Amino acid sequence: MAELVFKDLTFEKDKDKIKISFLRLFYTYLDDEAIKKIAPFEINKNSIIFKNVSEHSARKKFEFLLYNSFKSLKNRLNNKKTIYVHQSSGIPLIGTNYFGLIDRGTNIIEVKPITSCNISCIFCSVDEGPYSRRKVDFVVEKDYIVNEFRKIVGFKQGNNIDAHINSQGEPTLYADMVELVNGIMSIKGVKTSSIDTNGTLLSKQLVDELAEAGLTRINLSLNALDPEKAKHLAGYPYNLNKVLEIARYIPTKMDLIIAPVWMSGYNDEEIPKLAKFAEEIGAGKNCPPIGVQNMLNYRFGRNPVESAPMEEFYKKMKELEKKHDVKLIFDKSAFDVEELPELPKPFRKGQVIEAEIVLPGRIGNEMLAVAKDRLISVPDCNKEIGSKVKLKIKRTKHNIFLGELLN
Repeated sequence: MAELVFKDLTFEKDKDKIKISFLRLFYTYLDDEAIKKIAPFEINKNSIIFKNVSEHSARKKFEFLLYNSFKSLKNRLNNKKTIYVHQSSGIPLIGTNYFGLIDRGTNIIEVKPITSCNISCIFCSVDEGPYSRRKVDFVVEKDYIVNEFRKIVGFKQGNNIDAHINSQGEPTLYADMVELVNGIMSIKGVKTSSIDTNGTLLSKQLVDELAEAGLTRINLSLNALDPEKAKHLAGYPYNLNKVLEIARYIPTKMDLIIAPVWMSGYNDEEIPKLAKFAEEIGAGKNCPPIGVQNMLNYRFGRNPVESAPMEEFYKKMKELEKKHDVKLIFDKSAFDVEELPELPKPFRKGQVIEAEIVLPGRIGNEMLAVAKDRLISVPDCNKEIGSKVKLKIKRTKHNIFLGELLN
């Protein structure tokens, strides 16, 4: 008998198939008959037991089936195709804004372990959530992120590194978030860590676990205290009371910034209320209690209104500060940002390179290519995965690359 136990997989019978859930959010299927070819079997929640076969043989054959089934991995929130990026995938974690790691030449390293969101904010800059038009999702192996993060920290040689987890979507959908924080915070030179979240999936237990793992701050996207306005801005069923309850709890465990997005004509008078709420609950012990963001228009985002020029944004914040006797604008020095060497760029703008198409992109006919351990976004690309292509590099800023297809 061979019992194969899996930490990140669960199994359940679904007619003549076995449904496999991966990291809670994702799923795929295996046919009963394909598994029976290995040996007679039975499933438990996190394990599969094979009879009359050695563990080595069962594991080798079953993992081959798993590998192929993951080509059909889907996100249970939206049933979209999902790609699992892991250490053996050959997919770099630097080069795209969709997932992986981003170094912008400071002590802050951005961490993006997952795409997808459980709500659909009407102003979302990346068009995430249940109503998203994005065509594919990504999820990255925790150990892969930690190992590559360690390399960047080693390159920077800093002792004040801040890991900022800000996925394209809702980071707390990532089942390995506690382990990810713990792994990153164990790296020498990493001092602080933060996470952007809408708060809807947080619980007191999860906050406790994140605090114990070393998370130092939560940036809570809370855009209104009025229930109807909050629901409207969320663009999806939204439990404001639950978010407010968890907001009051967070400062007892770690730092908190209330981070609303200001939309002219939508939540003007909510902003000072949020500032007062932040002060009342003890947010901002080692950072500003509130960080108001101006809603900006993005080509592929949701743009319900025309974004206000930054001059108008600051003028409006100053008016609200004076009218309501609150502080809304804080100097950047309050966030302890320092310049550090940025990772070298293997390409220069205008350079023609050879690359291989490896993944679908998230927008339209976009594909992602690999060259010199970097991902490159290739819009309007009709090439299949595995194709060798020539690209003209159009963007290199912060090691986020855009290439124009030449052949």
